[in-house]
Amino acid sequence: MQWINILVQGSLLGGFYALFAIGLSMSFGIMRLVNIAHGDFIVLSAYVGMIAVDATGLNPFLSLIIVMPAMFLLGYALQRGLLNFTLSGGLLPPLLVTFGISVIIQNGLLQGFGAYDHRLKEGAIETASLHLPGGFDVGVFPLLVFAVAVASIGSLQVLFYWTRLGRAFRAVSDDADTAELMGIDNRKLYAVAFGIAMVFTAIAGILFGIRTIFDPAAGPIRLILAFEAVIIGGLGSLWGTLIGGMVLGIAQEIGAALNPNWQILAGHVAFLALLIMRPSGLFPRTRD
Repeated sequence: MQWINILVQGSLLGGFYALFAIGLSMSFGIMRLVNIAHGDFIVLSAYVGMIAVDATGLNPFLSLIIVMPAMFLLGYALQRGLLNFTLSGGLLPPLLVTFGISVIIQNGLLQGFGAYDHRLKEGAIETASLHLPGGFDVGVFPLLVFAVAVASIGSLQVLFYWTRLGRAFRAVSDDADTAELMGIDNRKLYAVAFGIAMVFTAIAGILFGIRTIFDPAAGPIRLILAFEAVIIGGLGSLWGTLIGGMVLGIAQEIGAALNPNWQILAGHVAFLALLIMRPSGLFPRTRD
């Protein structure tokens, strides 16, 4: 039963990591944009949620009605006004620019809120649990996070394969030059794509802020976990990202069961092992 518990808890933790990674996977899959500031955008979303909660009295979940549009507009403006101009130079220019954005976000939050820890308090759901046969409990909040991750990926799959906008996203992802010749405005489409990616980043940020404390320097580790989930699952594969997050979470739970100090290390070791055995990831994206 202990190993079943490890698999269940690790899978639920993996759903959290997959939620971190959705926006990153989408940005790379459509624009080939390596977003070093992704983890900081997650933390920024948590701070925007905190401001919304303090200003309006909404609970953290309802603050998403403010945070999601705000992050969409930020993502749209950044892509349209800055990041679009870096895409033609290969992977290095957007990497350097988003690194600069990361530094700006961290220092801006430090100046505005100090180095103190913060937390979004949602109440009883944070500690509520379900008693399952076999003598182990499953937290309601981790189950909710996993369900949100699955629903988010499912909604993006519907967007990509059942809508005109999604077909345009896939067209520019496969061949941006040909798509532009067919009348698609790549720069506008990239801005919309990054805005949508930031909406899912906002969801991840609010749930992150409810789950644990956050501070201005909390972004880089979220970026690392998101990268590992994306690379394990396969670049550009959203369902692969979910599996990658689950692999990472289960590895961490196994490490914690062996020695509490090995939890984070076990996840990194699993990532390196899978990278050596399968460099393209478990479910690399294929072109349609």
